[in-house]
Amino acid sequence: MTIPPAPSGDISDSQVFDMTYAGQLSFGRLPASRDLSAIDLAIVGIPFDLGTTNRPGTRLGPRAIREQSTLTAEFPSGLWPWDHSVFDRHRVVDYFDIGFAPGYTEEMLTNTVQHVSALLEAGANVLALGGDHMIAYPLLQATAAKYGPLSLIHFDAHSDTWDAGEELNHGTMFLRAAREGLIVPEYSVQVGMRTPNESHGFNVIHADRFFEIGVEATVAEIHRTVGDRPAYLSFDIDFLDPAFAPGTGTPVIGGATTWQARQLLFGLKGLDIVGADLVEVSPPYDAVTNITALAGATLAHDELYLLGLAREQRASQG
Repeated sequence: MTIPPAPSGDISDSQVFDMTYAGQLSFGRLPASRDLSAIDLAIVGIPFDLGTTNRPGTRLGPRAIREQSTLTAEFPSGLWPWDHSVFDRHRVVDYFDIGFAPGYTEEMLTNTVQHVSALLEAGANVLALGGDHMIAYPLLQATAAKYGPLSLIHFDAHSDTWDAGEELNHGTMFLRAAREGLIVPEYSVQVGMRTPNESHGFNVIHADRFFEIGVEATVAEIHRTVGDRPAYLSFDIDFLDPAFAPGTGTPVIGGATTWQARQLLFGLKGLDIVGADLVEVSPPYDAVTNITALAGATLAHDELYLLGLAREQRASQG
């Protein structure tokens, strides 16, 4: 029996492009591969939640984000309103998850640094799916080893710069990273904070100020602060108001809408973003609607575009 050719231009064409509710469980139904020979952009899952200080469950985040990414990758022409498909312009693979023995935080840290370092040395840029926000620490270690001290562009409800001595969790890692020289606070911007925190030298745009000055002015401030330095983009889903992202471990009311979040990300075009993450999606607290994972998948897809555009910019500059 010969399978008839599929019609062109039909978004329901399951023979060419899998149905949104079926197919392989990879980001955007990308090839799942650990072949380092031909990668521009790599998606990596880190299913870890032992660093959380409130409700666990983010170990299930990477799987939920991948599931909802069938919707963000529904159209072969790309994600609205981008004018191209990042999958067409770059060699993108889902490297899938970094494994570690459950309960062994040090093993997660070591394995993440090793795998991400290998990807970076192969010439790829990495988008990591969390997992709780502590995964940003080994990601920064690997990325700074490749690119030098980084500017941090950080969207969150919390500063994650608690001073707790040597304690490492999802609320302390950015202060530790700053003290170790992985990130440079004066060239970094944290947006959306709505819990008490000390700045520790970071440029902080609290939620109330963000709402006062708006997206355009916030984007302009990020560009002025970061300039042409290599930057790491970290997006905690609780940057969004719980109305838009209830499935997270430490929700805080009074956050941004998904539209505002995407507008902020669009505004980062032109910055030299060399690494990124999307963290703190916790599916157990959003088990029916999955809107948190959908928001996470969409914002992660936007971050992938930014990584791709930054690669093109670096290539054009030699």
